[in-house]
Amino acid sequence: MITTKTPNPTDASIILTYRCPMRCQMCNIWKYPTNRSEEIQAKDLTSLPKLKFINLTGGEPFIREDLDTIVEECYNHTDRIVISTSGWFEDRVIELAKKFPNIGIRISIEGLSEKNDELRGHDGGFDKGLRTLLSLKKMGVKDIGFGCTVSNHNSKDMLSLYQLSLSMGMEFATAAFHNSYYFHKEDNLISNKEEVCNDFRQLIEWQLEENNPKSWFRAWFNMGLINYIEGGRRMLPCEAGSANFFIDPWGEVYPCNGMEDKFWKLSMGNIHQHSFNEIWESEQAAIVREKVRNCPKNCWMVGTASPVMHKYIKYPLKWALQNKLRSIRGLKPCIEPKQHII
Repeated sequence: MITTKTPNPTDASIILTYRCPMRCQMCNIWKYPTNRSEEIQAKDLTSLPKLKFINLTGGEPFIREDLDTIVEECYNHTDRIVISTSGWFEDRVIELAKKFPNIGIRISIEGLSEKNDELRGHDGGFDKGLRTLLSLKKMGVKDIGFGCTVSNHNSKDMLSLYQLSLSMGMEFATAAFHNSYYFHKEDNLISNKEEVCNDFRQLIEWQLEENNPKSWFRAWFNMGLINYIEGGRRMLPCEAGSANFFIDPWGEVYPCNGMEDKFWKLSMGNIHQHSFNEIWESEQAAIVREKVRNCPKNCWMVGTASPVMHKYIKYPLKWALQNKLRSIRGLKPCIEPKQHII
């Protein structure tokens, strides 16, 4: 491969499997399960660079019985790992947390009991997820919380989940549903935009009332979700394939998980065939980065938004401080997204 020198990324997401016990309305991964014998292994990750953050996701990561060996290898490359999970395999989550007490766990919950089980297509999913979080909290695991994907159907429940997470002293992460090759969806569209955006505005107000600066930055991220839902351009440039990357279950290195075949979808290379550094500095990677610069999608997902929020921190920081002061004075925050501010 022809190579060109490129700065190392800071963040990675590794999609360990497309196998999943859930039947989510907003994601069809479960309809396209991977063959377990073809899925990426711990030994395939040895050439990864040093990173600030690795997210392990799926499908359902805990369906992998060798997940502990993958986590062990990932800790050779980063100090912080967060696993996104449904919490369905309660015992496996608990056992892994015993072995790696600093692990981060985000349980995907889309609403209160009835709404969650309806949207995730599995009775008892809410109870399992909540019970898993409670068990982790009792164990003393600190980096735990909820992850909620907001659609047409659950923005009110998002607000209830936030209050629940606050009362439990847990993290609360949000997303809005997207279409992509990864989700195998083309019809994820928020039609009740006013209702959903107003609920996000309420969430932003509550987050600014907190004393935790991390929540103020999440409020800014959620303003970006309002901007995305309303069809605006990204508030920060997308640097997928430069600041971050995704690896799929077959070892393909992609810039993100938001691509769609009808627009474009292009791999940088496969880690079964080349070392990560060879892939990252290759001519093919440069072609992919040019595609990213001209991508029409304007996605706003945490995997690609978080790295640039850290890189261009002065923009969310200024907004967070200004609006925290407004919150202290009892004023409404300024929630008018400035589109593509760089």
